[in-house]
Amino acid sequence: MTETPQAFPDPGINTAELVRSLRQKEGSWVEWGQACQQLQKAGYSPQAIFEETGFEPIQQNQIIVAAQVYTALVAGNAPTHVLNHFQLKGSDSLYELRILTQPQRVATAELLLDKQIDSEGAHGVAKAVKEFSMLARSPEGFTTHPGDAVAYQCWKSGREKTDLQERSRLIARGLSFAYSETARQKIESLLTDFTVVKARPTPRLPIYRLDSEEELPRVLPIVGNLPLAKADLQAVPLLNEVGPFRMVQFSGQGAWVPVPGWQIVLRAEDPVVLLSHSDHLPVALPGKPEEVLVVVDRAERHWDDSSYFVVEQAGQLQLQWFEAAPEVPLLGRVILVMRPKKILDEEVNRELWQMDE
Repeated sequence: MTETPQAFPDPGINTAELVRSLRQKEGSWVEWGQACQQLQKAGYSPQAIFEETGFEPIQQNQIIVAAQVYTALVAGNAPTHVLNHFQLKGSDSLYELRILTQPQRVATAELLLDKQIDSEGAHGVAKAVKEFSMLARSPEGFTTHPGDAVAYQCWKSGREKTDLQERSRLIARGLSFAYSETARQKIESLLTDFTVVKARPTPRLPIYRLDSEEELPRVLPIVGNLPLAKADLQAVPLLNEVGPFRMVQFSGQGAWVPVPGWQIVLRAEDPVVLLSHSDHLPVALPGKPEEVLVVVDRAERHWDDSSYFVVEQAGQLQLQWFEAAPEVPLLGRVILVMRPKKILDEEVNRELWQMDE
C-alpha cells in the first residue's frame, strides 16, 4: 500500500508528472535528484517515493545531495567539459564533495575528472581537501589546490612510515597528485630524507555505555505547583519517547533526552546533545553500528590537543580533533559520547514482576 504524502502538495508542482518521469527514468540523474527533492518538499516521504518510482531512499538521498553539488558546480562556473561529464555520470563521486565549499567543489571536481578517480577515491580526496583547509596555515611548499592537499597528506603520512614499501607508495601517490612545483619538491625530498617523524596518536573518544536500569531515567513534564486547575493539566504537551535513548519529543518546538548525572555532565556549563551513529564518528567505534549521543559543552571553546571539538564546515557541524590550534571557530568541546544500553529483550522490562507462591 502506497504511503500517503505527509503534507499538502505545493499547487505549483505537478507531482504526478514528477512521479511519472522518475518511474520512466526520463532525463539525467541530476533531474532525478531535483525531482526527488521536489516531491519530498511537496510532502512525499522517501518510502512513498520508493513505492511510486522504484528509487530507494538511500539512492534518493545520494542523488538529491549530488544534484545540489552539481548545481554548485554550475554556479561556480566549472569548465564545460566537467559539467558535461558529471551530468551524465558520477553522482556517487559528487556526493562525496558535499563536505566542501563551493570553490573547493569546483576545483576538486576538475581533479577527479582529470585523474579519472572513482567514488571511493573521491571520498579520500574530499577528506584530504577538507582537512587541509582546516589547518591554521598552509604548510610550506603546498598550495590550496586539491592536488596539493592530497600531496600534503601523502607527504605527512610518508614521513611517519618506517616501512620503505609503504613510504614509496605514498611518495608515488603524492607525486601523481602534486599540483605545484614546490609541492613536488617536498614529496621528492622524501626520496633522500629517511628521517621518520613519529605519528602523534589521536586521542581516544570518551566512550561510555549505559549498563544498569537505574541509568535509564524517564523524562517527565512538570505541570506546576499545587493547587492547579484542569486547564493547567491539559496544557502539558503529549510526550513521545523515541529511540534507544528515550529522546522526548512533543508537538511544539523542542525535545529532551535523559542523560545520567555523571560528574562530567553535571560540571558542564552549557551542555547540548547531538545525535549520531557510531560509524559516523571521527573514529569509528567497533561493533555493529548504533545510534549514539554526543554531548557537547558549548561553553568550552578553548582549544586543547586532547579533545574533540565541534566546528562548522561547508554549512554543517563536524566533530574534529586538531593537532594544533585551528583558525576556524570552535563551537564547543565533546565531553561525552554515550552508547545505549544493550537490551536483550526490551519487553521484559515492561512486564510486571511475578513471584511464585
